[in-house]
Amino acid sequence: MAGQSLENIFESFNNLKVLIIGDVMLDSYIWGAVERISPEAPVPVINVKKRDVRLGGAANVALNIQALGAQPILVALCGNDDAGKNYTQFLTNKE
Repeated sequence: MAGQSLENIFESFNNLKVLIIGDVMLDSYIWGAVERISPEAPVPVINVKKRDVRLGGAANVALNIQALGAQPILVALCGNDDAGKNYTQFLTNKE
């Protein structure tokens, strides 16, 4: 890659296919405000304002590879439970 411009290096990503093998997951985020501490335990009680779910683990790597212009090929096992179905639906909607 010596002698190549940065632009040429990034353009070369468009011709790559990248195999990604790993654990996939859904990362869940909760935003809110702590209004009080629970009387039963020293745990904050959160007034939830927003929830967000994003692809995590190897699935996030695949999204990053795709953002660089390469074609990701993601290989992972997925359960046949609610979480697996949600993951599959989430991944399908990202295409």
